[in-house]
Amino acid sequence: MKGDVIYLEYNRFMLAPDFTAVDFRSPANLRNPHPFLADLREHAPLIRLPFPEQGGVPWLLTRYEDALWLHKDERITKDYLKRPGVDVSDPNDIQAMAAMSINRHVLTVDPPDHTRLRSLVHKAFTPRMIRELDGRIRQITTGLLDAALPKGHMDLISEFAIPLPVTVIADMLGVPMSDQDNFRRWTTVIVSEGIRNSGSEAAATAVLEFIMYFNWLFDQRREAPGDDLISGLLAVEEAGDKLSQQELISMVFLLLVAGYETTVNLIGNGTLSLLQHPAELAKLRSNPALMPSAIEEMLRYNGPVGLSTIRWAMEDIEMHGQRIDAGDMVAASYLSANRDPAVFENPDTFDITRDPNPHIAFGFGIHYCLGAPLARLEGSIALGSLLDRAPNLELAVETDTLDWHPMMTLHGMKAMPVSV
Repeated sequence: MKGDVIYLEYNRFMLAPDFTAVDFRSPANLRNPHPFLADLREHAPLIRLPFPEQGGVPWLLTRYEDALWLHKDERITKDYLKRPGVDVSDPNDIQAMAAMSINRHVLTVDPPDHTRLRSLVHKAFTPRMIRELDGRIRQITTGLLDAALPKGHMDLISEFAIPLPVTVIADMLGVPMSDQDNFRRWTTVIVSEGIRNSGSEAAATAVLEFIMYFNWLFDQRREAPGDDLISGLLAVEEAGDKLSQQELISMVFLLLVAGYETTVNLIGNGTLSLLQHPAELAKLRSNPALMPSAIEEMLRYNGPVGLSTIRWAMEDIEMHGQRIDAGDMVAASYLSANRDPAVFENPDTFDITRDPNPHIAFGFGIHYCLGAPLARLEGSIALGSLLDRAPNLELAVETDTLDWHPMMTLHGMKAMPVSV
């Protein structure tokens, strides 16, 4: 049986760490990772990836319960600088220097640092601010569709899913329109190259350019504060405490990634799921009030984030008959956890009325994604407008020809040609 073969292969891999029979990043598995993730959940819920991520080889958890454990257990740290055996004293260690430069934000530190940072950031990045973006998001969405629809076709990713959240987050931060392409390029290189290749020269260069640009922009906002989020971050203070320059840089990087990468993939993956399930698409068209629950099902069924961010074991941990050593990297597959049959009834069924729907597409606990409310709002407006104004929306290519990004951390397409 197929499952038995895969089980033997995974056992071989665990006995020989260089075994690479399972190609996690093959085009087929990137396009549809769910069948092989289901085999992992059943037969090998804890394995080591056959390739490095962020300079190490992480353990991968695939079950929902284990993913929650990873987010809660005090023997696990998110802080790069707290992991056992860490040494960031070498100035030639490009990865360590980059990590320290842009990774001191609410997703990469533990309490009490996390508590302090989250409190300060919430003073600037408020729910009210997100709600007040509704009109601007609709304006941008209308402009993008006005430009694309008369042609009768478009690349949903480059012409719609990317420019919408990029423009929104740039507006929020106060980044000039002329510089938006640069920060899109910087964050793309850092997320993809920096994760796949330890010490990547391209990622190190992007980090340096990113830091130089935003240090300059911080100076501009200190001299002339505005209504933008950067001005707000510079002004926040609590009990005499402010964000340091490093924390400001890190928070801006997080907001850029959380502010648009998740939304790009939510719009792209969500649209694809609807087109692949015409009955659910028809149900949503006939009852737009279902959009909130439809968004939650899109996030669960084929979400925008493949893996949790990396964590490290602070001590040896026995799990599923194996030992995670102190200092080992650990991550959870959100895509797998969100189709765990132990939690979700008929997990491979796309049901826009699913209730309850306790997915963890945006993480869980204190490190829950800061950009989740913004992604939900943008996704709802974008998809609602698209379905309303493009009643004949169809995929313009075969599904198995779609090209997906070759990274496991984020889960999304490079392009999605559609006819409108």
